[in-house]
This record gives sequence, C-alpha cells and structure tokens, in this order.
Amino acid sequence: MKFGTKAIHAGVEPDPSTGAIMTPIYQTSTYVQRSPGDHKGYEYSRTHNPTRTALQNALAALENGKHGLCFSSGMAAVDAIIKMLKPGDEVISTNDLYGGSYRIFTKIFQNYGLKFHFTNMQDVSNVEKLINKNTKMIWVETPTNPLLNIIDIQVYGDLCKKHNLLLVADNTFATPYLQTPLDMGADIVMHSLTKYMGGHSDVVMGAIVVNNDDLHEQLAFIQNACGATPGPQDCFLVLRGLKTLHLRMERHCQNGRKVAEYLKGHSKVSKVYWPGFEEHPNHAIAQKQMRDFGGMVSFELKGDKVEDATKLLENLKLFALAESLGGVESLCGHPATMTHASIPREDRLKAGLSDTLIRLSVGVEDAEDLIADLESAIG
Repeated sequence: MKFGTKAIHAGVEPDPSTGAIMTPIYQTSTYVQRSPGDHKGYEYSRTHNPTRTALQNALAALENGKHGLCFSSGMAAVDAIIKMLKPGDEVISTNDLYGGSYRIFTKIFQNYGLKFHFTNMQDVSNVEKLINKNTKMIWVETPTNPLLNIIDIQVYGDLCKKHNLLLVADNTFATPYLQTPLDMGADIVMHSLTKYMGGHSDVVMGAIVVNNDDLHEQLAFIQNACGATPGPQDCFLVLRGLKTLHLRMERHCQNGRKVAEYLKGHSKVSKVYWPGFEEHPNHAIAQKQMRDFGGMVSFELKGDKVEDATKLLENLKLFALAESLGGVESLCGHPATMTHASIPREDRLKAGLSDTLIRLSVGVEDAEDLIADLESAIG
C-alpha cells in the first residue's frame, strides 16, 4: 500500500462484534477470564488494551516497522528507551537537542550513572571520536528542534553497525510521511504523537517503533512494568488523527515553504532556518532522506533584541503563542524561554540558539492569511 492508503487502513479492522468501521474505545481496566490464565489475549489494560493495540499496529505499519508501543507522553517513550541502559553506559546526541530530552538525560538519568555527550552531529567525526567501550547508543533528532539541522540517518546507521551501537531516531518533526528512519539503519524510532501524528492539539502521547523482536520484548517489559501507558480515549484520538496525516503533512509542507520564502525576503529578518533552502547547510541531506521539508520554520530578527521578538510574538493573531507544535492551527514560540529553557544559556548560544530565535509551527490555514499575520506583527 502507498502511504495515504496505509494511513487510513493499516493496523485497523472493523470491530468483529458489530462491524463498526472505527476502532471502538475499550474503556475497561480489566478483562474476564474463562478460567485462570484462559483469556482472549487481554488481562489488564496497563499491559494491553484493544484500542491501543490497533494504534500500535498502525504506527508500526506507517514506520515500516514490525512492533509499535505507545506511551502516555513523548517523554515517557524517551524514558523507556534510556531505561534499557545500565550505570556506566554512555549516549551520544546532538548539541541542539530538544530541551525536554536534554533535561531528562542530564537532570534525571545522569544521577543514575549514565553519561551523555552532546556534540555537533553534522560532522560524523565529532561523534566517532567520542565513541568508547562504554558507548551504547547514539540519539539522533532530525530535523532538530528548533534550528532545523538535518542529520544523515544512513551515515549514523552505518556507524552504529560498525561499533555495535543502538541508533535511536526522534522522528517527531518529520513523521513517517517525510522519512522512515528504520529504512535508513535506525534501530528505534520514537515520536511525540502529541505533535503531527495526533495533529489536533487535543492529546498527549508518545510512541516507539522497532523491527527487532528482542528490542520489542525489552521495551514492552519496561512499558508494562513502569506503567506509563495511554488510555483508550487518547489512543482513539491518535488513530483518528493518523487517517489524515498524509493530507495534513502535504499542506504543512506547502505552507511552510511559502512562509519561509516570505520571511527570507523580509527586510527586518536576519536569518531563516528551513531545510528547503538550497543554501541550508544540510539541504542535500534533506533532499536525500526526506520527501519534503516540513512545516517548521525558525527565524531571527535583525538587531537581535529580545524586546523586538517579544513584541512580535505578542502581536501575532493567527499564530498562537503556545508550547507544542504540529497541530492544524499555527503556533509560535520563543525557545529560549519556553521549549529550551532547561538548557543553560551558554550551551544554547554555543549551539546557535539565540535569545531572539522564534519558532513557527506552520498550520494548514490559508497561507496568505498566515503571511498577512506575520506582516502585521513584524511591521
């Protein structure tokens, strides 16, 4: 099946008892057994729930994977992956990582004897020189949040095979509509389903997709044992969102291009971050591994004055100032004080994340209206 057909049909079947075309919300905590241990595959909803099973199967299909696992948030998915490691193990990741991932790595798991390295991953030699006998995992986020750097998944897939490491790819910004990291050598793909996959700013959830049976067994054990699982109502909402993922992503990409080109030509804008520009340092990699360039756009204003950025954000009307991204409605944010506030300022600036950087999640409204909103706010 092509992607649009998979988005609508993969992983879901009509309800066998009624023929309902939509997966029912199995709002139950437990399941009756005919005899001790004699059941229909479901015992307790922390472990399994039919609505969640349908979603997990759909996600695996979209990512060209074998096994899907859902969690109560994207951070719960991150948490489960890192819990596969042991004290003394080391992880290498990008120096412009999402602030929430940076926070859980450095403020939570570092306290349990894990070591994390953050480096510029545009040059693979920066990563290779950090690999040692304790290294167990490389964590790739591409496009990165919020600087929209593109990391070559295939290159790191090959590197991890060479050194017998696990490669984890955070595919939240791209979604499987734009790229499928498992096909490029990743061992684990994770998502904040809260964003584009759910797509309607009405649910918080995370997911992991793998091909390897042993990895699935380890992660499913952690999922059940630690219990950060989503409820069936939320799973139903994400299943609904997936059915229009291809339509939404196509429009996000179209609008993202128009907004990026508008900002690039504005006299008060100093820099625009969007991988679709030929001058973007990773444009060739984006062309190679992505099907389009996405709906995320970041930019800086000339003069680099925080007060100018604040005024702009306050003046926007269609772009709502709010955390998160990937909904049908356009959002704007100030990473330095919002999504990346947990990263020390010195580290932020070193990675290129300035105090005046503004991040846009370009929605699916009419692009002309979004550009008019920016024109009015920038002045």
